[in-house]
Amino acid sequence: MNLLTILIIFLTLLLHHTLAASDIRALYLFKDVMKSNTSAIQTNSFTHLIIFGVGILADGNIMYYSNTAGSSDVQLTRNGTYIGGDALAAKVRSFKTGSTSVKRVEICTNSNNIAALMQSPGSGTNTPLARNLAVLKTAWNLDAVNNNDEAIYDKASTVLFGRMVGSLGYKYSLVPYTRQVYWVDIVKTLGTSLMDIAYLQCYDGGAGNDPVAWQNALGVKVVPLLWVTNDSKPVYGQTPAQAKTKFTTWQGRSALGGGGYWNEYDIEKMGLSYAEYGSVLANVFR
Repeated sequence: MNLLTILIIFLTLLLHHTLAASDIRALYLFKDVMKSNTSAIQTNSFTHLIIFGVGILADGNIMYYSNTAGSSDVQLTRNGTYIGGDALAAKVRSFKTGSTSVKRVEICTNSNNIAALMQSPGSGTNTPLARNLAVLKTAWNLDAVNNNDEAIYDKASTVLFGRMVGSLGYKYSLVPYTRQVYWVDIVKTLGTSLMDIAYLQCYDGGAGNDPVAWQNALGVKVVPLLWVTNDSKPVYGQTPAQAKTKFTTWQGRSALGGGGYWNEYDIEKMGLSYAEYGSVLANVFR
């Protein structure tokens, strides 16, 4: 075997490793991040964290709803200034620092107030909402806004908002469970360089979803989400072994963008293992 052949083989293996290493291993953070187990989240193979409960108010200011007993909701921004506190900002920023597998942190919002805000004062970068999103991005070192619209489905305002967040340096992901045709239209309109990931709910209302079919339709990376073992709707809960079976079956049919879970609150409440759930993703999506 000559040197050129060896070099080609090496580069091919390196490219394969690089591409494989890009697989997404996602975790939705429902619990107050000030109370969740940061170290476990950082060190168990999760690459993409999506912080749930970030709400946009009618005036364009932004709230963080803690969803956790003993915690209080926090107003994050006011008129283009970050007011959420240094401790909370440091906590969120810490996910991507030190010994960590985390590469991307997103905020998950629904579409409440978006249509009205896009109509007035509009989607310009000097509007209150844009200035608030900009300062939050800096304070929390954010990478993306995650669209959790499950009720409104207004294309015009969704597109305007998506272009706004893109102009601020965010990516714009989605987390659908239904209305595939609508989301196909949104992705085609915004483009996959901006709307780059679809975290697909494959539990509860989306329990029958086929991530391979969704990926083929959307033309963007699809990351199927499973609900960990829980006591809210236990019928949809998946043990690590059950999750591995589902992820492996889907991945065996077609290479997906990765896999992920809803949510860390139940992992901690139910005394489950971050390591076991994380290792499933690391073994299937690598």
